[in-house]
Amino acid sequence: QVQLVESGGGWVQAGGSLRLSCTASRKIFSINYMNWYRQAPGNERDLVAGIDMSGTINYADSVKDRFTISRDNAKNTVYLQIDSLKPEDTAVYLCNARLYVRGRGWENYWGQGTQVTVSS
Repeated sequence: QVQLVESGGGWVQAGGSLRLSCTASRKIFSINYMNWYRQAPGNERDLVAGIDMSGTINYADSVKDRFTISRDNAKNTVYLQIDSLKPEDTAVYLCNARLYVRGRGWENYWGQGTQVTVSS
């Protein structure tokens, strides 16, 4: 199992920046994929950024110029830097760990989420 704890959300004015953190209960280099999703009220949960075991990074097209995902293996933490925040970035941001367990297949774990609110 993997426990994930997010932090760093808050209220910010448009144009500002936030850095979200997700700390895992196990070594993140042993987790196949560490992802950030977001979910706004009434919307589906959307993948915004992910980093895999090898360090390969992917972003949703809508955020690739403003979001930066990174990791600190020593701290078992993945970060999401969000710059030039827009009101439409308002959502709950959730950390996801996806790993393949021999004999059980793919497993997904979620944090509790951190709220980001951007005012215009």
